[in-house]
Amino acid sequence: MEISELRKPTQKRAIEKRDKILKYGFELMCEKGLYNTDATQIAKYSGVSTGTVYQYFKDKKDIFLQGLKLYAQDLMFPINDLKDKKLDKNNLSKEFRDIIDFFIKSHKISESAHEEIIALQHTDKEVSKIFKQQEVEATKTLVEILENNNIVVNNIYERSHLILKWIDDLCHEITFHKHNNMDYSKMTDIVIDSIVNILK
Repeated sequence: MEISELRKPTQKRAIEKRDKILKYGFELMCEKGLYNTDATQIAKYSGVSTGTVYQYFKDKKDIFLQGLKLYAQDLMFPINDLKDKKLDKNNLSKEFRDIIDFFIKSHKISESAHEEIIALQHTDKEVSKIFKQQEVEATKTLVEILENNNIVVNNIYERSHLILKWIDDLCHEITFHKHNNMDYSKMTDIVIDSIVNILK
């Protein structure tokens, strides 16, 4: 189906139907895998006909990419929910411990969905592009939080990007990887110490 033939919903019921297909279709592809899911399965899971799926989306990848744009921020980049956070400059260790706890609690995505999205991030150019944009936006948000709290350092963008990488990797370790030989309490302390040092 050509993109020009896709239905652009304007009425409330049609918008709700399209949003439902997007939500449930993305959820199903995260669980089963993009390449292990077809439009018939998405339709059944969403409670609509297969024809209805194709009224709103050109194919399953269209659903996946739109879902990723919509949900990636909440699933993978929760720093965006902390834009108005006030930081105690005299106790950055506690502040970043709270941020790390918030990140861990915000990882609502299942392990299989996480693996699927990360794999596609490395193998699919369109998925990679979405993630790179989200990373840029997340870095800008952290810079904004720091500057709003009068924490100004040289190379603030580069430092903020590294901080987010450290926090993200730590959250993935604690949430998904769960290595038995790792003391995650100590690892968290190391990450927090590194963050405080890089912001001096």
